[in-house]
Amino acid sequence: MTHGVSLTREESSATYVVIRHNVRTYQSAGVVEVVKGRQNADAALRKFQDSQSPADHHEGWRYFFEKSDLKAGMDPAEATRLRQTNLETRESKAEQEVNAGVDRRGTFE
Repeated sequence: MTHGVSLTREESSATYVVIRHNVRTYQSAGVVEVVKGRQNADAALRKFQDSQSPADHHEGWRYFFEKSDLKAGMDPAEATRLRQTNLETRESKAEQEVNAGVDRRGTFE
């Protein structure tokens, strides 16, 4: 019997971005690190949380990670730019699909 969490092959080989954001203002400070593997993402998240000052935490700054198609180890500023571009593209596509649905039916349900 093994102890701990068993990771799937995908989780251990996938890339994750660690992101800093403010839960009070909804402001994003962007990607702070890009890592390969879920365990590395967990470790990076703990590293940022453990090094965070109480005042910074009180102001609402938090960290989370999400799966990404970016390259592990890449520059956080470049990763932030690429992630933002990807989010805007997906948002625009979704908006176009909604508008196309309205156009076909004449009303939105």
